[in-house]
Amino acid sequence: MMHAEWLSVVMQGSFSEIYVIDCDTLRFLEVNPAACKNLQVEQWELLGKTPIDIAKNLMADTLELVLQPLREGAATQATLEAMQVRKDGSAYPIEYHFYCCRSSSAQVYIAIGNDVSARYEAAKALRISEARFRAIVSNTPGLAFQFVLQADGSVAFPYLSEGCQALLGIAADRLQGEPELFLSLILPEDRPSYLDAMNQSATDLKSWNWEGRIWVEQWNDTKWINLRATPRRLNGDAFGWEGIMTNINDSKLEQAEITRSHAQLAELSAHVERVKEKERTRIAREIHDDLGGNLTAIKMALALLTRRLPADDSVLLDKAAYVDSLVDRTIETVHRISGDLRPSILDFGLVDAIAWQAKECEKQMGIPCVFMSNSDEVDLHLDQATALFRIFQEALTNIGKHAQATRIEVRLALGKNYVRLEIEDNGSGMSATDRLKPKSFGIRGMTERAAALGGNLSIEAAEQGGTIVAISVPLTENRNKSQ
Repeated sequence: MMHAEWLSVVMQGSFSEIYVIDCDTLRFLEVNPAACKNLQVEQWELLGKTPIDIAKNLMADTLELVLQPLREGAATQATLEAMQVRKDGSAYPIEYHFYCCRSSSAQVYIAIGNDVSARYEAAKALRISEARFRAIVSNTPGLAFQFVLQADGSVAFPYLSEGCQALLGIAADRLQGEPELFLSLILPEDRPSYLDAMNQSATDLKSWNWEGRIWVEQWNDTKWINLRATPRRLNGDAFGWEGIMTNINDSKLEQAEITRSHAQLAELSAHVERVKEKERTRIAREIHDDLGGNLTAIKMALALLTRRLPADDSVLLDKAAYVDSLVDRTIETVHRISGDLRPSILDFGLVDAIAWQAKECEKQMGIPCVFMSNSDEVDLHLDQATALFRIFQEALTNIGKHAQATRIEVRLALGKNYVRLEIEDNGSGMSATDRLKPKSFGIRGMTERAAALGGNLSIEAAEQGGTIVAISVPLTENRNKSQ
């Protein structure tokens, strides 16, 4: 009696559906209010029915197969899922847990059922999500993967997309069975960077980005790949990543070709500059030696003729004086042109040449141009010295045209392995957009000259306003020898 009272209390207060079923006929002897509410029926409408009557597509053979171990005492519990039909025709998934209760008077099954619609919906949503994921992965170039690094250093690939074979030349199931194969694909010289990037990603829990080369045995070829993955910490000291690998071989080849083209262009530019300097030197020498010599001879002959002119012929004397001054001005012009073509001051060394040019700038612009050097002599290759001097001249020209400066400071520093020249002005400064203007040929020329020297040129804003142009050039062997 106590058991009957206890069962009645449980059935009345339970949110689960509870059914008392006759073991022989499988008919309902009792049902609780929760079952009636879910099925939208009265209790009397269920009494005498069987689970087959209220479940969709539940076969008698299936039910018998589930309940037989309980009836024979081979099991204490059995589970069954079915689609239960309400009175309005709608259905919902239910999970039954069956128990067999024996007493001296009767033997019954107790069935406790729970609506598992939420679980079904979650499973359905998961299936849809997985289908979408696989659709995205199948249309994504490259290989989508999951990677796990265990605390003992072992690795695993829980998931590999269909792109595995196409990218790595290895079937996905083989790589999953032998995950250490992936490291062996990476070229030996690229493995340290791969492992460093992986360990750094695990340490910082930041994206794992790596580019490197793999050897694809199937095609007997080397291929560049890019790996990008997001890390997460797993149980213990293990780490997992989800990411994608892509083939970047074509872009790497294009990048190498662009780099090669740039190098060739730089070599050509340097060669052109050397040829131009040699041609300037030749023209300057011819102007100085031939034209300058001729002008000097003319001046000497004119002086001789002037002395023989009548002392009282003022007109001829004035004409002779005029021609003499014209020859002097022409000689000065010849010296200036030949100096511009190839400053002879460079023969005295770079330090003296820059000091001289700074003084000339001060005369021409009318503003102070202070020169400082930590060395009296800088032993540079002749081509390097000439190119550095040309950069200096161009920098001064730019200051005169655009800076509106009132002071210029020039610093030449000789280091152990380099020479650094800085030109600082206190003018209006130079914005980044000014440097990128299509017609900024002066800056481009300075940059190309610096690159041809194997050095670099930087343009920065000065602390007190204005601009600092800095050129660093490495020192080379066999300096002061023309190529």
